[in-house]
Amino acid sequence: MNRPALSAMVELLKPITWFPPMWAYACGIASVGIAGAGGWMAAAAGVLLAGPLVCGTSQVVNDWFDRHVDAINEPNRPIPSGRVPGRWGLGFAIVWTAVSALVAALLGPWVLAATVLGLALAWAYSAPPFRLKRNGWVGNAAVGLCYEGLPWFTAAAAILGTFPDSRLVWIALLYSLGAHGIMTLNDFKSIEGDRQMGLRSVPAQLGAERAALLACWVMALPQLVVILLLWLWNAPVHAGLVAGILLAQIALMKRLLSDPRGRAPWYNATGITLYVSGMMVSAFALRMLASGGTP
Repeated sequence: MNRPALSAMVELLKPITWFPPMWAYACGIASVGIAGAGGWMAAAAGVLLAGPLVCGTSQVVNDWFDRHVDAINEPNRPIPSGRVPGRWGLGFAIVWTAVSALVAALLGPWVLAATVLGLALAWAYSAPPFRLKRNGWVGNAAVGLCYEGLPWFTAAAAILGTFPDSRLVWIALLYSLGAHGIMTLNDFKSIEGDRQMGLRSVPAQLGAERAALLACWVMALPQLVVILLLWLWNAPVHAGLVAGILLAQIALMKRLLSDPRGRAPWYNATGITLYVSGMMVSAFALRMLASGGTP
């Protein structure tokens, strides 16, 4: 059997998709800080785990189980084009899953537990019988958790060596919930194709206008809760910064809603940048609260 080129295998990992979980992992690091060489080693290993390993695994799994669809829509992808022949794609997905779990085990039991959950969701998202991606409501929730909440939690657990503060868990979960709206906007590019293939993405079910409005609410409401929590936890400066970031997003959302299909890519490049900036502000607020500091 022909062996695939290294470049084709790297392409399967889709490095461009690694940024969201790596950013969320960075938020986890910022939430608790790093002390000593051991902390830096855990942080570096965790960034590798969040991006190239776990996220990379999800991309390989998705490409393998979407190979028949890609043969129609994206025939130049590594598997349908034959650049990754035979069952190399499936084998790569299995090996990369095992490597991810091994690295996670070296970082501690809570990191392993979070990673196993993330890997299970990655397989369930693309693989039968679950194939969560067939329903945008469930699939987007799974991706949001894997891309935002789990890396954030994993970073804190890896550095602390224990279960993080409950405040960190709540903030990470809230930003994971808001990421459901981000995933909805990402699905705008394939509304017709999703309908033809029977994939029930949120835009395919609701139409562009209603899906965009829902996405905006889903992104905004968790941030409102984050602002309230930071205020109640005595971090008013950080709460004010997140509020300002949210107001800027709302201004952009108004423009998005005037032409959802045309401006979804524009919002992904502007509004989402603001969204993840709020994540980092919240992370530094958590670090301050954990240290007993005052704003």
